[in-house]
Amino acid sequence: MVLDQILERIEQARLSFGRHHIVQLVAVSKAVDTDAVAALYAQGQRAFGENRVQELERKSRLLADLPLAWHMIGRIQENKINKLIDLAPVLIHSIDSFKTAQAFHKRLELKNRFQFALLQINAAREASKQGVLPEEALELYERIRHECPRLLLQGVMTIGAHSDDQALIAKSFETTRRIFEQIGDASICSMGMSGDFELAIACGSTMVRIGSLLFSKF
Repeated sequence: MVLDQILERIEQARLSFGRHHIVQLVAVSKAVDTDAVAALYAQGQRAFGENRVQELERKSRLLADLPLAWHMIGRIQENKINKLIDLAPVLIHSIDSFKTAQAFHKRLELKNRFQFALLQINAAREASKQGVLPEEALELYERIRHECPRLLLQGVMTIGAHSDDQALIAKSFETTRRIFEQIGDASICSMGMSGDFELAIACGSTMVRIGSLLFSKF
């Protein structure tokens, strides 16, 4: 099975970083429908990621009978925040600014709720990517924790450099891992996708987001 093959590759990369290192797989289901999600669930996968709130809402509703862990991995429009926090527990990967954090916190206060999230870091400094710059990440992380306490930061996320140069990609991952370690009590360092997840794990990722490799047959 494809899932088994991916898990074996994750295991080999995990061991290259450390015997006690733990890596979680998030299956990015944004390009497939619920049948494909259910099929992968039947093989043992539990965590799934979407990049659009409306698709996350639809799939989580249709698959409500399955004990799935949902992740929001895309940029979130402010007018979709209420709908997102009304869903079942979701880990948001894309808190990319204090403005975004504030918008969430205000709505969470109104609803008397809390929300797990990650701070997105633009470690490659690419204009096409969202996220805070590396030198601003620690200060912003602490500011969100103190001023937006209903947004429960669990760690950081990055997208590897858009390049064929493996050294540049590794540098973006290593930069993010250092920030993760400096935070101290963070538990999630989300780095790596279908094309670079093994390199990300070798650089210290604790969570990889894989879509096309897992769902290529659907």
